[in-house]
Amino acid sequence: MYDAYKKVWDQLTSRGQQFEVGEIEVRGNPMRVYTNAPPSLREIWQASVAFAERDYLVYREERWAYADAHQEVASIANWLFANGVQQGDRVAIAARNYPEWLLAYWACVSTGITAVGVNAWWVEDELEYGLNDSQPKVIFCDQERLDRFEHLRSKFPDMKVVGIRLVSSAENAIDYADVKATGGELPDVTVDPDSDACIFYTSGTTGFPKGAQLTQRGCVHNIMNLAFASTVTAHATALHQGVEPPNPEDAPIGSALVTTPLFHVTANNCVAHGTTLTGGKLTFMYRWDPLEALQLIEAEKVTSMTGVPVMAREVISHPDFDKYDTSTLLTLGGGGAQLLPDLVKKIDDAVEARPNTGYGMTETSGIITSISGDYFVDKPASCGPAMPVFEAKVVDGNGNALATGQAGELWVRGAPVIKGYINREEATAETITDGWMHTGDVATIDEDGFIFIVDRVKDMVLRGGENIYCSEVETTLHRIDDIAECSVFGVPDDRLGEEVGVSIYLREGSSLGADEIRAFCLEHMARHKVPRYMWFSKEPLPRNANGKFLKRELRDTLDLADAV
Repeated sequence: MYDAYKKVWDQLTSRGQQFEVGEIEVRGNPMRVYTNAPPSLREIWQASVAFAERDYLVYREERWAYADAHQEVASIANWLFANGVQQGDRVAIAARNYPEWLLAYWACVSTGITAVGVNAWWVEDELEYGLNDSQPKVIFCDQERLDRFEHLRSKFPDMKVVGIRLVSSAENAIDYADVKATGGELPDVTVDPDSDACIFYTSGTTGFPKGAQLTQRGCVHNIMNLAFASTVTAHATALHQGVEPPNPEDAPIGSALVTTPLFHVTANNCVAHGTTLTGGKLTFMYRWDPLEALQLIEAEKVTSMTGVPVMAREVISHPDFDKYDTSTLLTLGGGGAQLLPDLVKKIDDAVEARPNTGYGMTETSGIITSISGDYFVDKPASCGPAMPVFEAKVVDGNGNALATGQAGELWVRGAPVIKGYINREEATAETITDGWMHTGDVATIDEDGFIFIVDRVKDMVLRGGENIYCSEVETTLHRIDDIAECSVFGVPDDRLGEEVGVSIYLREGSSLGADEIRAFCLEHMARHKVPRYMWFSKEPLPRNANGKFLKRELRDTLDLADAV
């Protein structure tokens, strides 16, 4: 089976083939690239003009055909240029997964303007930090985000504000309908492949979010990685089974259910980009709900659903699962956390779709690896091999490459790796060495080149696909005077992978309770970061010889029944 995989892999990436791999130098370092890759996302967007009459975006009772979307994207782009936004400037998008989010995004990236994906869960403190850091000229806000921004408006007097789906008129916001009415053709510009396509925020070990600079080239190569992953698996499976490989022209038009936020690479780069390139349909939800997902899968004939693993689990285990037609599903899976082996089997048994997953990160513009179908069923603990434009190695603490099967930190290098972090030269230098991205994950690579993630170097909690860095939560908790010591760590959770736990040692005489702590946290950080489990210690927290808290010891010895 793996001989077939390697044979097909080599054929697809050889000279003259669709996925031919070459090497160029970018920013002083060698970089693997697909030699046939389009130069920028502009070409990806313009290619979808060919699907003018097809459905593109669906939200409740509203529908956009590709022709409608192109007209709206051109209007937004023309409005931005008319209002002083130039190539290289930044435009923030702060909203739920409304279709307008994606339309504003395409207006930016197809004209060389950098889109800043604002985490919609951010509270005022976090929103202020992100806007100060990225300095956008314009921000698109829905009502909820606009209400938060109103408290910060005086700090950003020159920023133009566009209101999306406002419930009531806003005195200081331009109505999106006026932007949409601008009209005109998409501005005729050339987009630099190495310019910033978007800034997506990812938390750092310092506790402050870092704005990752995803380049146009990186985003395009992620799309090609996704295409390669499905092609190599389909052709290798056919070769192994001794049958003809599937004809792409016979495949149904893609229909994807968007289940995770567009300000993350999973929904934006891995779902929306690829679906757009192939003329597929994107269906949005107001918020995640497994029953609504089943209804939409049937109604919109959804062919793929990708989110965090818990979403797949909730769909196939829903009590009404058998009442809905899920036969159109071709793939069901997720990323952002490992699909546990039991879920891989349940997906394979429950639906006609084959299980799939990928491993990646914001800093690689999307996927690093991919695995699906028979290969995933055979190696359910693996996340698959690194895609062709990645060099991958496992290293020791000194950056020395380790032998096959040995565990160490995974480093990758290639076109999808980000340029760096805006305003964070030191963090960039610590994370990227000679083009090699330090993933912060401990992994092994087997004899077939398949990667297994076994642990994390970075101190973070992975809750339902969201990275929550312990130091960020600890920093907020230490703003409470009554807390003398605290140590934040991940607590295993069947539904979300991990939840946030904290051990707290209060100052002498304090009677501070969990409810008061959580109420304070909710004022200063997004709800998903607030500790679900709290333990109050009567003694100072255990430390090692260097004075660091023994997080693993805390996590392993505390009884969940004692948490409050």
